[in-house]
Amino acid sequence: MTRNLTIIGGGLAGCEAAWQAAKRGARVTLHEMKPHASSPAHHLAGLAELVCSNSLRGESRENAVGLLKEELRRAGSLLMEAAAATRVPAGGALAVDRELFSAFVTERIENHPSIDLVRGEVTEIPAEGIVVIASGPLTSDALAERIRALTGPNLYFYDAIAPIVTAESLDMTRVFRASRYGKGEGDDYLNCPLDREEYERFVDGILAAEKVPARDFEKVVHFEGCMPVEEMAERGRDTLRFGPMKPVGLTDPRTGEEPHAVVQLRAENREGTMFNLVGFQTKLTYPEQRRIFRMIPGLGNAEFVRLGSMHRNTFINAPALLAPTFQLKGDPRILFAGQITGVEGYVESAGSGFLAGINAARLVRGDEPVVPPAATALGALVTHITNADVKHFQPMNVNYGLFPPLEGKVKKKERRGRLAERALAELQGWIDTL
Repeated sequence: MTRNLTIIGGGLAGCEAAWQAAKRGARVTLHEMKPHASSPAHHLAGLAELVCSNSLRGESRENAVGLLKEELRRAGSLLMEAAAATRVPAGGALAVDRELFSAFVTERIENHPSIDLVRGEVTEIPAEGIVVIASGPLTSDALAERIRALTGPNLYFYDAIAPIVTAESLDMTRVFRASRYGKGEGDDYLNCPLDREEYERFVDGILAAEKVPARDFEKVVHFEGCMPVEEMAERGRDTLRFGPMKPVGLTDPRTGEEPHAVVQLRAENREGTMFNLVGFQTKLTYPEQRRIFRMIPGLGNAEFVRLGSMHRNTFINAPALLAPTFQLKGDPRILFAGQITGVEGYVESAGSGFLAGINAARLVRGDEPVVPPAATALGALVTHITNADVKHFQPMNVNYGLFPPLEGKVKKKERRGRLAERALAELQGWIDTL
């Protein structure tokens, strides 16, 4: 069997897969279409571009994504190393400077002696050898057609991108620094408080605003973790106030009280010159975004360096098509990784790439592929997406609800800690066998 391995896609999953496979002796050809071809959602020429947000979410193991990050760190993840090297203040979350993050990963990939980076669009899936398809939610039309020939019809839906504003354009007399419940350094976020009247006026504005229409032939299904603000507003007048605009854990120093609602701004880069509107993914038209978001206190004269936009998300029906090794059931030499598998989130994509890379290298060597223990965060996620209801499969974030139950009675407040302890113990045993 050839020792060559082809990986299609230089996003988070593809880069992690390439790194893990190369570490294990495979000769990797990594294909990335940028800068020769791109999409409206991409802005950087480098690899591993973060599109929807610059946050890798919570660090605490009280959240399953925090546990997954710790698992990947212990297992030698390139992307977790990159995140540690390029992080920016974000309270209890792990957020990074996207340009530095991309540059870090790109430099590592370009300088690995066993990885050949080929720039250019892939329009055909290799007919021989081991292949990892990690083309992501923005898979090109030509490649999507080839994937469809392997998998049958894909389901398309839209994610939304949040706007970014310059720090110097903010009215800091209307904004206060604080992290929810004082986490992190305590002042990692800028907070724009709204009273009841301001909030109601803001919701009215969103509901009346013009939206970018979806094309007739595309089915629009929004994943809860990236729901456009206008979709949330349409669900009810208080939905935003219990979602991205929730005020809990924050006190307005001007009043000494909890605001009626809050818009949080998170640093987009290390210098703190740009901030993104947390949770404000949108498909409002550009003129409407400028008008509506300048209604937010402190953003009256906001300069938008990037406005929100929509992008297509392509994913396969993983439980129908994939084995827990991420191999295609109908053609086991082909593996999938990243959001195209139905995992949702940067860290989850990195985790899927980690496993796909390990298994691709094993297949190149002629070894049997492996599956992580179901009690680990990675194993629980893999188990879910490859065993979910085929008829109603939707993308999934890692969460403790996916984990197998603990033995015996465990107090509710101790449950997550115990699940994390069990996961890390089982992870170490698994890593030792790789």
